Amino acid sequence: MTATMAYCLRCIECGKSWEPDASRYVCPACAAAQEPGGLTRGVLAVELESLPPRLPDGLAATCRFLPLADASLLPPLAIGWTPLLEVPALRTALGMPHLYVKDDTRNPSASTKDRAAALVVAKAREYGLSTIAAASTGNAATALAAACAASGMKAIVFVPASAPEAKLVQILSYGAQLVPVDGPYDAAFELCLAACQRYGWYNRNTAYNPYTIEGKKTASLEIAAQLAPSWPDAVVVPVGDGVILSGVAKGFRDLVRAGLGPRLPRLIAAQAAGSPAIYDAVRDPARVIRLHSKAASVADSLTVSMPRNGIGCLMDLAESGGDAVLVPEDEVVAAIGALARGSGVFAEPAAATAYAGLLVARRQGLIDAGERVVVLITGSGLKDVRAAARGVVRPPAVAPLIEAVDAIFGPPAGRGA
Repeated sequence: MTATMAYCLRCIECGKSWEPDASRYVCPACAAAQEPGGLTRGVLAVELESLPPRLPDGLAATCRFLPLADASLLPPLAIGWTPLLEVPALRTALGMPHLYVKDDTRNPSASTKDRAAALVVAKAREYGLSTIAAASTGNAATALAAACAASGMKAIVFVPASAPEAKLVQILSYGAQLVPVDGPYDAAFELCLAACQRYGWYNRNTAYNPYTIEGKKTASLEIAAQLAPSWPDAVVVPVGDGVILSGVAKGFRDLVRAGLGPRLPRLIAAQAAGSPAIYDAVRDPARVIRLHSKAASVADSLTVSMPRNGIGCLMDLAESGGDAVLVPEDEVVAAIGALARGSGVFAEPAAATAYAGLLVARRQGLIDAGERVVVLITGSGLKDVRAAARGVVRPPAVAPLIEAVDAIFGPPAGRGA
């Protein structure tokens, strides 16, 4: 599919628009206020000159909502159009007849980050670039590694050395150049920025490359199409840097602008207690995001000291009439098993934080039982089995004798011992 795609990049802070090119990441005017290790200033949002008149019904139609002249530039992977599950067991247990789970664990690298990686790779190819670098807690790196492997490109990823082993192995298996960083995600982010400037690599960093938010918006385009003619009242999103939430907001905003939806659904940001910067800022009347130098959580994908997209995330929460909830660490772990038993979806801690966040939001009266609610599950539990193991008890091995089975279950009904 080829088309002429007209768009600009508009700064979410000052509103100034810029022509897109390979070196355009943030608004130069607002970026002057950038502090090392601080919020990304001058985040740019894609603004399409025109939008399709109908909801997408597949990949080709989704591409018409993207700043992409040639869809053949996308990686040849089955990214997106993940199922929207009706989860009858959870509906009954929670008394929520209109609850849905968007299962983004079904993407090729098993996380929602494949959506951003696909568009970034396509734009790099459009610009004639062959090497892409990214900083990541793990999932964005594996997504970029997979997309680059499928497209014959080189991926260089900066990841905290403490990232879950499964994610590191996944990255290496895809053939990416892994640079483990002795420090947190925020240190990896800064190192990646410096390396891209030095070596001329295309930078995929979240809340820096404008196509990351744009790629992630495809999740909400799909939700709208899968729910049609209904529309969600609220969407619960796990939040670290805040880019996934802004991507979800961008998708729904584009649909409203195109006349394909009534309003922006209320967005609920679910944060793990060990990394609460967005939650704290929502509770602060001045909406100030402060550095959390001791951020640490079992939800590694959400653990950031300074959410780079903090400004945009707070703007999107406010515009949607949404809120943020804080999930205790033990409830994050408990949610992995509860979600798996109630829906068949095995989520990593960060993704399970969204389901745990739904429970917190219900307790706090932020979501009503009768509302149409979507919980976005962003990554597979197979990415961090060690964390999931905290919430289960493994039974001891038994002898290979039927009597050992009887000792567990008792004699069959109607039979004596």
